[in-house]
Amino acid sequence: MTRDEKRLAEKVLEACERPLTVRAIARALAVRRADLPRLRDLVAALAAAGDLAPEKGRRWVRASGGGAGETIEGTLAVTRGGTGFVAREGGDDIRVHPSDLLGAVDGDRVVVRVTVRRAGRLSGKVVRVVERARMRIVGVFERGGGRPRVRPDNPRIPRSIDIPPGETAGARDGEKVVVLVGTWGDSRENPSGKIEEVLGLPTDPGVDMLSIVRSFSLPEKFPSDVIEEAERAAARDAGDEEARRVDRTGDLVYTIDPIDAKDHDDAVSVERTKGGFRLGVHIADVAFYVDEKSALDREAFRRGNSVYLPGLVIPMLPEVLSNDVCSLRPNRRRLAHSVFIEFDAEGKPLSHRFEDTVIRSRAKLAYEEVQRFFDEGAADEKIERVGRGLETARELAHILCRRRTAEGSLDFDLPEAKIVLNEKGEVIELGRRVRLEAHRLIEEFMLAANRAVAEEVTRRGQPFLYRVHGKPDKESLTFFSYMVGRLGYPFPVSDDVRPIRFARFLEKVKGKPEADLIHELMLRSMQKAVYQRENIGHFGLAFRHYTHFTSPIRRYPDLLVHRMLRKIRERGAFLPSYAQRIVRTIDAAGKHCSETERAAEAAERQAVRIKQVQYMAKHVGEEFDGFITGVTAFGFFVRLGELGAEGLVRASSLDDDFYKHEERNARLVGRRTGRAFRMGDSVRVGVARVDPALGEIDLYLPEKPKAARRGGRMRKRR
Repeated sequence: MTRDEKRLAEKVLEACERPLTVRAIARALAVRRADLPRLRDLVAALAAAGDLAPEKGRRWVRASGGGAGETIEGTLAVTRGGTGFVAREGGDDIRVHPSDLLGAVDGDRVVVRVTVRRAGRLSGKVVRVVERARMRIVGVFERGGGRPRVRPDNPRIPRSIDIPPGETAGARDGEKVVVLVGTWGDSRENPSGKIEEVLGLPTDPGVDMLSIVRSFSLPEKFPSDVIEEAERAAARDAGDEEARRVDRTGDLVYTIDPIDAKDHDDAVSVERTKGGFRLGVHIADVAFYVDEKSALDREAFRRGNSVYLPGLVIPMLPEVLSNDVCSLRPNRRRLAHSVFIEFDAEGKPLSHRFEDTVIRSRAKLAYEEVQRFFDEGAADEKIERVGRGLETARELAHILCRRRTAEGSLDFDLPEAKIVLNEKGEVIELGRRVRLEAHRLIEEFMLAANRAVAEEVTRRGQPFLYRVHGKPDKESLTFFSYMVGRLGYPFPVSDDVRPIRFARFLEKVKGKPEADLIHELMLRSMQKAVYQRENIGHFGLAFRHYTHFTSPIRRYPDLLVHRMLRKIRERGAFLPSYAQRIVRTIDAAGKHCSETERAAEAAERQAVRIKQVQYMAKHVGEEFDGFITGVTAFGFFVRLGELGAEGLVRASSLDDDFYKHEERNARLVGRRTGRAFRMGDSVRVGVARVDPALGEIDLYLPEKPKAARRGGRMRKRR
């Protein structure tokens, strides 16, 4: 760049403190018409260098500090409304308008050019799609207007996929299909592709869960070589192995699981000692049956974890292992990796030790059975066999829970969805599964075991796979503080980002009508827990060291942790050659298994949503009480009381006023009446329409307001 060009560039940047077109820049700098091409070239060069950022209307603005003008590569997340967001390390997320997505869809890896919008808020425009998150999409086939297309099930993919003639695979109108996308189009054109598989009508038995399996590319059948390996492993003679192990078959060991569970990978035993308690946590020794680098091991790694959908389990290991040989079934001799922890009377851990054991579970108990015993003293033959141990376990669990909570561990007491199906897979009961004291008992013991394993390996100074949970960032905390403040529960943002502060806040709202919503808001403000080698602690649990050890039948990280722990116990430290190799394995497993876990959680959420929608289809016209869980420009979402299903009251259905969306305040406000709908408000709604194919529940307000106060709740006329 010449000296004259440098001077002109400086003047251009000074002029572009506010957005200007090239012609406006020329007028501001008195550039002659003949020099316009040169000015355009200069503007393009400044933009390429990141000194200028594009704005709407072919305008350019100076790239200020804080990221404007830079390009960011990241994963695109798209809201139901079509707006995209790309996470920016060390700063605010970059917002992408639907018209600037360049055909990118939710989950795609993209490059975004950052710009500046009003009030300095960072926005951006997708300039390149680096990697597609998916090439196959599940949706509903439509022949509307003679132009075949597929509407994606995923609401975060708002555009239909055009299907050329001859590529419909004989699909009928309204059927669920799998589309292989050929071209993705851009912000103005729909993607196009061909139908690979016709799944059937949404109402056909099994199609709903099959759609989930296809949508998330979940593995189904195991390869034949994996099945063969699993069968050989299951037939392995464990006699010599049992002989070298500690025989714990005389201990009072039992399992407590969901009533329909088959993969029992943890059992417990609790006894009193002179100064307190001895807890035994006995975990199925899956590592004995799954050899490293075998086809079985590679398939378990690929799957990462088991997936639990309503009426369908996709296991990480073949059933001959997961439900039989490895499962700690009652009255069977089983190989286990056991942790024994000594506690004093106040629940302080004094010591721990690890043993390769042989155990025999005395009873297979369900959470509900144990809870009845706690509440009513009801005891059948199974309970009587272990009743003494259960009472001691209950006492220890209470002590551990109190101690953990006092140290700042967060307890998100959110009920899970309860879905009861008949033999046809139809929903016959919908509700919320209450978290019982029996659940908490097992949770406390598993937390203690996982913590002991992590502390042991950390003490040895060996590379390891930790389960970590980072501190929430300030932006998320600011939003959380604002929202709970609007609900009447002040939580000032401060530099004090310690778990104990959050734990005390949760204790403060315990039992309040807004408690569930506040728990959810806090969860949203938190980072996701992940697997990684670097130990940054677990914020939510307030633990300095934590891992996953207790579920090797259904989580690959636990299986890997078993192998590492055993090598450390045998040798005191990893051999140098093994240490180099295990570091690569840890890093790969941490990244991959964090991703498969997120995919499984998303699939499970969507499956629950589908079943909830199917149930609500039988209740069109009925009214329910609920509360507002989210507000957008197009309406607000309402969760229906004990049913747990969520629907949308569309803004277009609110015909008593014109409602404006106040994004900052997370509310809709009537311009004339001042009537407001905001997150946390209790409302009574009716079910207007249910579309099981699209997973939509439309709600309406059965009564119009008689009067309102500006910005507030409804007020009755006196």
